[in-house]
This record gives sequence, C-alpha cells and structure tokens, in this order.
Amino acid sequence: MNKTQRINAVDVHAAGEPGRVLMGTGLRVKGATMAERLRYCETHLDDLRTLVLQEPRGYPGLCSPLVVSPTDPTCDFGMIVMEQGGFRPMSGSNLICAVTALVETGAIDVEEPVTRLRVDTAAGIVAVRVDVVDGRAVNVTFDNVPSFVVGLDLPLDVPGYGTIPVDIVFGGQFYVQTREENLGVELEPGNAKAIIRAASIMRKAADEAFDVSHPLLPEINTIALPMIHGAARTQGTDGRNAVVLPNGEVDLDDASTWSGTLDRSPCGTGTSGRVAAKFARGELEIGEDFVHESMMGTTFTAQVKAPAEVGPHSGVIPSISGRGWITGFQQLVLECDDPFPVGYTVGDIWGFGVGRTTAENDAVEPIITETEESP
Repeated sequence: MNKTQRINAVDVHAAGEPGRVLMGTGLRVKGATMAERLRYCETHLDDLRTLVLQEPRGYPGLCSPLVVSPTDPTCDFGMIVMEQGGFRPMSGSNLICAVTALVETGAIDVEEPVTRLRVDTAAGIVAVRVDVVDGRAVNVTFDNVPSFVVGLDLPLDVPGYGTIPVDIVFGGQFYVQTREENLGVELEPGNAKAIIRAASIMRKAADEAFDVSHPLLPEINTIALPMIHGAARTQGTDGRNAVVLPNGEVDLDDASTWSGTLDRSPCGTGTSGRVAAKFARGELEIGEDFVHESMMGTTFTAQVKAPAEVGPHSGVIPSISGRGWITGFQQLVLECDDPFPVGYTVGDIWGFGVGRTTAENDAVEPIITETEESP
C-alpha cells in the first residue's frame, strides 16, 4: 500500500504578487506564541516550504501564507509567511492574499459591507478591515504593526557601487532602502536584471554591516529585504519601488549568487518602512495618502495612522490598502515514490540549482497529515 499526501490551497495574487494560501488545520505548527511557531517552522517545516514553493509545484515568484490558529484569543487567525528565502514574520501582500482567500471561500464569518478581523503574526497583531461586496473582498486595509526607523542616510559600502546612503527601517521585517540614483539603476521593467543584482548586493552588504534587533521581538534580527525607490512615473501615484526577494544565499564574492525575484506588488511591509522614513523626515503627515507603485504598475495606498513608540525608536502605525484576486484552487500531491519529495531548483531560472532525489526520500518526515492509501 502506498500513501499519497495532499495539500489543499487557494492561489491568490495581491496587486500582482502571487500567494498560495494554505488553510489546512492538519499542518503541524507548534508553539505557545507566534514567535515560537515561526521558529518551529524554521526548524521543522522547511521541507514543506520548499515542496510548496519550489519546482515542480512552485516557481520563483511564488510566496505562501500559512494560516494557523491564533495564539492570541482576540485574533481570528494566525499567519506565518513562506518565501523563497525562508519563513517571515509578516508580509502585507501575503496578508491580503490570506484574507481574500478566507473571506471568499467562507472559511471565516463574513459581514457585508465591512468585515473586521485581527490577525496574529510573529511581528505583532494586525487589525484588518475588509470591504465586501457580494461575498468578494474588494479592498483590504490593514493597520500594520508599529514601523520605525533604525537609521536614515547611513553610509553603506556596496561592492561595485561605492558608498551610498541607505535607510534601515522596520515595517514587519527589517529593510535596507535607498533611492534609485544612488545605485545608478532606473526603476523600469526592462532593467529587472540590473535592479535584482544591485538590490541583492545591497541587502547582503547591509546585513553584514548593521546589527539589527527588534527591541520587543529580539528573534527578528536580520535585514531580510532590500527596496530601491524612486519618483512617481504614473499619474495618481507618489512613488515607485522595487523590492527583491532572495531565492538563496548571496555571496558578495560570487556574482552567480547575486539573484532574486522582484516583488510583483508594491510590498506592504516595505511600504510601511518607507512611510516611517518619510514621516521621520517630515515628508508625510498623519492621514496623508501615499500611493506606492510596483514595477507592474499596481498600487497600494498607505497612510500614517498614528505615531508610535517601539522601545527606543519613534515610529508610526501605518495603514496599507490593496486588493487580492483568487486565481485558482489547488490540490498539491506528493506520492511516496516522487524523486523530488521537497522540490528542487535549477540554475536556469533560479540563479542556483539544488535537488533532493528519491534516494533521500526515506529521510523526509511526512509533512502533511491528510493522507490516503492507494494500492
């Protein structure tokens, strides 16, 4: 008798960024707090992450919000984010994907015209307002966790680009952010390779140069993502940005590792950090809209809802609005004799290649509790 493992998922995109929403209650995530659950996932469930996101079931641009029960009883659900670079405490586009899937499949109680939710994340609790029309989530607005500036215009030596001024900010994850002219790249879709190269090197250099640690959540202690931002290109927007998601470890001495994937959305946590920096500079007032455009031309609308204090840092409560669209319903299958039980990558589209074959299959623990036996 062979055992077939299955995962049910809802595919959604938020302003272009794809998120494969996992809602199965059988997923083995343990921990008394969301921070403990994040660490548990990092230690025990990386095979699940790579199975879902890598080939042959996934692709480089794919992320996946993992919906779990909340650890805070005031919350409606918990969320841990799976990206190509690892597990993340918070993501705005993934939150929009998760909320859209839960509302439009009826997995949670829905009220029209407005459904209010609280989401438990490893970065803190996020309050959500969903505008619902005929059962569809036509707009999702979330008040993000307190976002703050670690430093503005800090000098950073970026190999190949010289010493440039960067902002180190927190918006649910730590970011290094800089203007496009500082790296000599234009934020145009045709420059994607140059943007990815510059952003990947900048993030790695910043993570080596700056020690970061969230004052209330010390387990969040790495610069996870880079953002390059610039002036608005499109009428009705206030700025454009490119965020690059790592898809492997970057080695500053090895150009073949300077790779990643462009965020297709305007990036919720990155925009949160951006508005925290703009507020600190006096460039954005409380309640003023900041419309942030992605490389795809899609937008999120951000506001500073209120000032906030995070340990020694002065910060803000950012509010981010955007929309998600369901693109499909998936049932991912893992047969017991699949030669790639946790997925693989190939250097032609990933920037690096690695695969685990059937010879290693016996070492992989079952990662899905829903199984069926077949002769």
